[in-house]
Amino acid sequence: MSERGRAVTLRLLALVFALLLAPMPAVAADSAVRTYTIEQLMAADSFGRLSFSPDNSKLLTTSNRTGIANIYVVPVDGGPLQRLTESTVETVSAIGYFPRDERILYSSDQGGNELAHLYVRELDGSVRDVTPGERHVARFVDWAHDGRSFFVQMNDRDPRFFDLYEISADGYERTKLFENDRAYQIRAVSPDRRYVALSRIHDNATKPCYVYDRQDRQLRQLTAAGPVACEPQAFAATGSVLFYTTDDGGEFTFLVRQDLATGERTTVFRPERWDVSGATLSSDNRYLVVSVNEDARGRPYLFDAATLRPVPFENPAPQASVGLLLANGAPLAAVSVSSGNTPGDVYVQDLGTGERRLLLRAQAPEVDPADLVNGEVVRFRSYDGVEVPGVLYLPHGAHPGERRPAVIHVHGGPGDESRIGYRPLVQYLVNHGYVVFEINNRGSSGSGRSFYHMDDRRHGSADLDDVVAAKRWLGETGHVDVDRVAIQGQSYGGYMALAGLTFRPEEFAVGVDIYGVSNWLRLLQNTPSWWEDLRRLLFTEVGDPERDADYLRSISPVFHAERIRRPLLVLQGQNDPRVLPVESEDIVARVRANDVPVDYVVFPDEGHGFRKKANQITAYRTILQFLDRHLRGGAETARAE
Repeated sequence: MSERGRAVTLRLLALVFALLLAPMPAVAADSAVRTYTIEQLMAADSFGRLSFSPDNSKLLTTSNRTGIANIYVVPVDGGPLQRLTESTVETVSAIGYFPRDERILYSSDQGGNELAHLYVRELDGSVRDVTPGERHVARFVDWAHDGRSFFVQMNDRDPRFFDLYEISADGYERTKLFENDRAYQIRAVSPDRRYVALSRIHDNATKPCYVYDRQDRQLRQLTAAGPVACEPQAFAATGSVLFYTTDDGGEFTFLVRQDLATGERTTVFRPERWDVSGATLSSDNRYLVVSVNEDARGRPYLFDAATLRPVPFENPAPQASVGLLLANGAPLAAVSVSSGNTPGDVYVQDLGTGERRLLLRAQAPEVDPADLVNGEVVRFRSYDGVEVPGVLYLPHGAHPGERRPAVIHVHGGPGDESRIGYRPLVQYLVNHGYVVFEINNRGSSGSGRSFYHMDDRRHGSADLDDVVAAKRWLGETGHVDVDRVAIQGQSYGGYMALAGLTFRPEEFAVGVDIYGVSNWLRLLQNTPSWWEDLRRLLFTEVGDPERDADYLRSISPVFHAERIRRPLLVLQGQNDPRVLPVESEDIVARVRANDVPVDYVVFPDEGHGFRKKANQITAYRTILQFLDRHLRGGAETARAE
């Protein structure tokens, strides 16, 4: 070989060795896709409840961009967000501007204890608690139609029952309008304050609507006897006309308008196979915004409130969840759009021309949305032929036959639903190569009344076997290694994670329990006092601790923890008033007694749900490291840090 040839060869060998010795870059499944840290993903913004200022020049929102939720305002014409509250400890949630001036009403509790009060930020920036007192909960109901007051429900008289109060906008004087002695849920007040619209949980299948006539002191049931799901939405501006949703014992809820004086009832909107989830009137009472849960996506529809005729409004993002807020007496709206790869952007839209422009961009500055995954709603046949839906997230570049590790995530509830939207934990796991399936197992909402009741008194069995069937179905897709599947969830979903390791001990490789129930008997005996209404639902859906004690023990993982042989991660908020810390402490102690690997993380300043960004980052990083250690043998742990 010539000297020149030897020189070229040596240079090539040097290049090869340099490439081999160089640290490998962190990549996702597809080398063209960048892998992100949890800090980068959590740099995305989140915009909470929106409110137009009285003159429509500003838009109010809640954001956790500093790590703690605070209230911000942005000019509708565009500009930077201005922070209006300076909380560094407690999360703050905006309710909205006062109807006649730029005072702001908001809600906040203490460390996640759910004992929320209502506060007013005055025009000079000072703050006032307008629901003062100890050990009670204050919940906003609505603004009065004339804007001179607002309605609040509080359980200060009796911790079990929420009474209705009116608080004047001038001086904050409080007047009791309705004394609640049967755990009614207070939903709306008529413009003349004569009628109070209520609902009441009789059991998990029966929730009628009522109207209380303050003039005649009479309570009237609007829905027929028998199983029904009903919820008052809003009173019309004039007369005694109420809008409410009901399923009338059928499969899906629809919207009706009823004249309380004549009894005449008109169906406003009845989708063929989806639930109407809510309805609101514009501040000038000209328009009716109807929200529909269409296949795990929120979609708004617009109607003329007087004629009930549809008003054209094109859905801006059919594959996303969309929210719509109308301005005050102007053809203007705020439109929020959230999907798997879009964390809740907010647009301003001219309803006359349809022109729409971006006002608030939520995307994290270092994250390319193309690297993230917009989940797909899919369905599979479960163990008994029942069709079960869920949201599937496949990493970019995933190919059948690769057999990746996977996480099956179970929502809270029991009767909640996983829906299309941005969740940093999901994107974090998918971006790091995991298949994630958010299952809406039987018992979830969104798929009709019959499906919702399929898990009644069958928790930890009928619903859990849907998760087992989902694991097998994921294996059949060719994307998932069925020997490396984690079961994960929060609250009720955390119970399902524990139940999966306990009652199906060979099915799942690991479990991730996020403030989940380990002892149903104890939880149902110690529900918060302000859960008087929900207690009946839980007693009829899950079990009565007095009559069903043996059954509740049989489905509670803590009494059968010796069966757990697979690694477990438990995350818990110390101030959780729903799932008490002892629920997690007990299961951790008993599983550790089995010589099973258990990681336990407690957040001292969190309740039921982790609200602070620093805690979310810690929790999500801990989850990925745990999964990498036990599903990938530790090979990926360094990458996650």
